[in-house]
Amino acid sequence: MKKVKTGMGRRSFIKNVSLAGGGLLIGFNWLACKRAAEENGEEVAMQMPDEWFELNGYLKIGDNGIVTIYSPNPEIGQNVKTAMPMIVAEELDVDWNNVIVEQAPLNLDVFTRQLAGGSQSIRQGWEPLRMAGATAKQMLLSAAAKEWEVPVSELSVDKGIISHKASDRSIGYGEIAKAATKIEVPDEIELKDNSDFKIIGTSQKNVDAKKIVTGKPLYGLDIYEDDMLIAMIVQPPAFGMEFKSMDAAKAKEMPGIKDIFTIDTYPEDMEREWSDVAAFSKLVVVVGESTWQVMQAKKALNVEWDLKPDLTHQVQILEKSPGMEDTGGLENSDMHTALMSDAGPAKSEVVRKDGDPESAFSNAARVIERSYSCPFLAHNCMEPMNFYANVTDEKADLLGPIQTPEFAEKSINKRLGFELDMIDVQMTRMGGGFGRRLYGNFLVEAAVISQKMKRPIKLVYTREDDMTNGVYRPAYRVTYRAALDANNNITAFHVNAGGITESPLFANRFPAGAIDNYLAESWTIDSSISTGAFRAPRSNFIAGAEQSFLDELAEEVGKDPIQFRLDMLKRAKNNPVGEENDYDPARYAGVLELVRDKAGWNNGNSTSSKGVAAYYCHNSYVAQILEMDLKDNVPVIDRVTCAVDCGIVVNPDAAKNMVEGGTIDGIGHALYSELSFKDGGVQQNNFDSYRLIRHREAPKKIDVHFVENGIDPTGLGEPPFPPVQGALANALYKATGKRIYKQPFLPEINAESRELKT
Repeated sequence: MKKVKTGMGRRSFIKNVSLAGGGLLIGFNWLACKRAAEENGEEVAMQMPDEWFELNGYLKIGDNGIVTIYSPNPEIGQNVKTAMPMIVAEELDVDWNNVIVEQAPLNLDVFTRQLAGGSQSIRQGWEPLRMAGATAKQMLLSAAAKEWEVPVSELSVDKGIISHKASDRSIGYGEIAKAATKIEVPDEIELKDNSDFKIIGTSQKNVDAKKIVTGKPLYGLDIYEDDMLIAMIVQPPAFGMEFKSMDAAKAKEMPGIKDIFTIDTYPEDMEREWSDVAAFSKLVVVVGESTWQVMQAKKALNVEWDLKPDLTHQVQILEKSPGMEDTGGLENSDMHTALMSDAGPAKSEVVRKDGDPESAFSNAARVIERSYSCPFLAHNCMEPMNFYANVTDEKADLLGPIQTPEFAEKSINKRLGFELDMIDVQMTRMGGGFGRRLYGNFLVEAAVISQKMKRPIKLVYTREDDMTNGVYRPAYRVTYRAALDANNNITAFHVNAGGITESPLFANRFPAGAIDNYLAESWTIDSSISTGAFRAPRSNFIAGAEQSFLDELAEEVGKDPIQFRLDMLKRAKNNPVGEENDYDPARYAGVLELVRDKAGWNNGNSTSSKGVAAYYCHNSYVAQILEMDLKDNVPVIDRVTCAVDCGIVVNPDAAKNMVEGGTIDGIGHALYSELSFKDGGVQQNNFDSYRLIRHREAPKKIDVHFVENGIDPTGLGEPPFPPVQGALANALYKATGKRIYKQPFLPEINAESRELKT
């Protein structure tokens, strides 16, 4: 048992989250999850209790023993809505079949971190969730002990039934819950040993699975109220432009149209939150009765736009990377490429320096230098941006898909001038996010529109709005250099990395700490284009580039790629250089050894081309071996073997699904995806021009293996995404004999093919 102090008083811990009736405050009862039980092969509704008793803000217990557990964090497809309640249920010692899961509203008096980002939901929630369950269990035990007049130490509990062996008595949680609400919150509680887990570590079905597959309302786009209007925006056609004037007379006369006007989402005197990233603040708004009517009215508008060079503002994303400053002009992708090749490296700043890399390069027998680059990317969530808002003089009710509800609340506070207790932010399940929904400009837009219309509205972006008014993955470039002596030993390593509008550099990650002479330099280039976090920020590019370069180095020195990495990690473990290395060499090596064994790396029977990569990010380690063939210049991926060290795995099937999804996503973006600009405008505005991976292009098989080490959970939503791009690049080299240095890979493969034919 592990003893921990609750560190909170009764008032804060038993904060009522306004969900006692099973529905949300603003009346969207379709959001409440009513779990089903199976009886004789037929689904029947779980019997609801007559009375609920709240023991703390995380859970309530019905008089019949049914337990409702609130999932605090936004659900973005990472399955936290199932995994987080599983953690509470484990320490509560309740039967999982008797649990109802509901999405909690924003309530920072109870939940310390309600944010989906950085692969931190389970990691940050691990102990608070366990404490919530354990504290409630202790209060229930204390209530039973008081009623029976026996010591708590003589009681045991299993699946919500408290037993006293000496007197052969037992009582269910539902029968003692009311008495438990009168028990003081204990100052100290005991958490289970890992070996005693009964729910954690077992595979449980996604609590929303049936609603997802049957099309029941779950998502923001599902929201419908009788008096609700539909709103859509019209934004400038290019980054660096703003609204000048419009002729809306014809559009206003169209059926169902209620009003057409302009808004300024973020006035110049408004202090923005870091999540208020939006290049376009001044927008045209069309409001009407239906989505179709509003879309037709948008087409009938005649809007003029002006060049405004200083449209951008300072941005800081979650990783606290360098932001973008005011800049002017309409930008083009060719200009971006030229700037990153020349002007970027010229602005370099030294971030880390070990030893004397300059001398090592001067005295090298030979120097290997390679440069890698990638384009801007759009997030392209399947569910476009949308949000419901009902703003009155007394209150702002907001409901929809958002990764950062706590920051959205602050944005509404600043934009509308409402006190925080007048703002209610509720979360729906999200149809994708990947970082885009960290930035809540669409939520603020919805609130401003509702306030002006004095009506509840649902703001809906079209796919074209979404892709041309995005917050994009920055474009990056990195150059690696390695110095080799006459015996093929690496004597120095240099990385120079930057991008528009941030650098992808992680100066203290591998191979830092494994080489005596090491230099890391960083640079950024300003832009009018709004950028921000994309799944596995910065790692999503530099991991693949780094792993490609390490493979090329391994070949240069005549070593097996995996052994080459293991030798460097051995040095980092036994005799590290520097004290700021942010990875554990033993865990890093562990996933490489595991994936080597599971994939049969040294098995000479395979006819497929193999590539390997391993990377550390978001506190976790992932190694992947990709096996593929090239047919008609198109990669056919037979298998990807993944080894993952993310600590304790709460829900194995869901965790495996996350690794599979991240792997497919990484392959798809590396092969196909690209966002380009001409005269400040996005050239790809829908899926007919922006390429995503298709079902038939996914790996035929993905094998996932988790390291079992008992360490508290770390990140999982993002870590599988970056390294597979390096494994793919290395496998492509084996298949084609050509190294690829630019994303997306497929055009490069085809270009090589055309060159060979010529």
